[in-house]
Amino acid sequence: MNAEEIKGFFADRDKLDMDDYLTLEYYLECVGDIETALAHFCSEQSTAQWSRVGFDEDFRTLYGAKVLDWQVLEELDALSYPVEHAAVGKIHACRVTIAHPHGNFGPKLPNLITAVCGEGTFFTPGIPLVKLLDISFPDNYLAQFEGPKFGIDGIRDMLGAYNRPIFFGVVKPNIGLQPEHFAEIAYQSWLGGLDIAKDDEMLADVPWSTTRKRTKLLGKARLRAEKVTGDKKIYLANITDEVDKMIEQHDIAVANGANALLLNAVPVGLSAVRMLRKHTKVPLIGHFPFIAAFTRLKKFGVHSRVVTKLQRLAGLDAIIMPGFGNRMMTPEQEVRENIEECLNEMGTVKRSLPVPGGSDSALTLESVYRKVGSVDFGFVPGRGIFGHPMGPKAGASSIRQAWDAIESGQSLDCYADTHPELMAMLGK
Repeated sequence: MNAEEIKGFFADRDKLDMDDYLTLEYYLECVGDIETALAHFCSEQSTAQWSRVGFDEDFRTLYGAKVLDWQVLEELDALSYPVEHAAVGKIHACRVTIAHPHGNFGPKLPNLITAVCGEGTFFTPGIPLVKLLDISFPDNYLAQFEGPKFGIDGIRDMLGAYNRPIFFGVVKPNIGLQPEHFAEIAYQSWLGGLDIAKDDEMLADVPWSTTRKRTKLLGKARLRAEKVTGDKKIYLANITDEVDKMIEQHDIAVANGANALLLNAVPVGLSAVRMLRKHTKVPLIGHFPFIAAFTRLKKFGVHSRVVTKLQRLAGLDAIIMPGFGNRMMTPEQEVRENIEECLNEMGTVKRSLPVPGGSDSALTLESVYRKVGSVDFGFVPGRGIFGHPMGPKAGASSIRQAWDAIESGQSLDCYADTHPELMAMLGK
């Protein structure tokens, strides 16, 4: 690529109609001449060869990705992670802003992902290490997506639960329980004040606990709990499966009384989520398996905020994500950023309920609340409810008591003096 050809992949933002472009932020480690590497980077993820031999044409004007801005962060002695076949030369860590024309792929998530973090992006000559840090969408592009059908407000309306967090619980033991035992444990947790009892993300349609049998028993248990407590409840059934079986799994679960559905969004694919969003009449809630595999490394892969945005765009009404604390091995600022991406304005796309989780209990509720900074989150203990020494009803009660203490401005220790369920958690 000569000097004139390289210039074709650089542009001034003011000279582009940014309604036609996604804006991408990348961390790149470039080997050799930086501008040449960046031109190849844009070429590989968009036009590649931009004209036919023997024709006077240039497709870059409409279809080429373009560098809007770049800065060298530092010169490195070596790549942050070894790449055996990397080019030889000076290595520079760079922050780069790319405008990528969304007309190349349209409102199709598989094609979008293929463009911005596919073969071209991760196999560019001279750029062996890439991390997609952020992605921004113009409103005209967002308008082509349905987004969450319910969102935070719809889930609150279903439950009649306002001005507080939404309280989830992952039924434990997560693997091995017969459906009858599973249903009874969930029922007790609803009696104790849980809003949503959920299948674990690893619980599948298996012979010892089929979706059909489990959802039928849980649907009945939910209705009994609603009758006893006078409060609306949600049973969140996991229908993660092969894509060609998910509509059937959905229909069985909903017919049996599951009034929300759990999807392992990345394993099944964001396009499958979007398919179900168009089909369903209940909230869809996403879980985070497989995401850490390509988000955890600081200088390679995809930042988790990008995945959160794409999950929201696909139509997830709530997004379960790695939460605060050492258990989830996620920097606190990254957790906050993912929560914000559920709540930030995003064209006409509804807000998703952020559900940061990981080894939570009544003892961590106040800390999570303070770090989130509002009541718009889901709180999702597992053993913190179902491992309570007095049983799951008491475990759920301890969560609600912890919230009552927060609302009344009392310490957990003081409030526990008159609430044995909370006292048992403090003593545990």
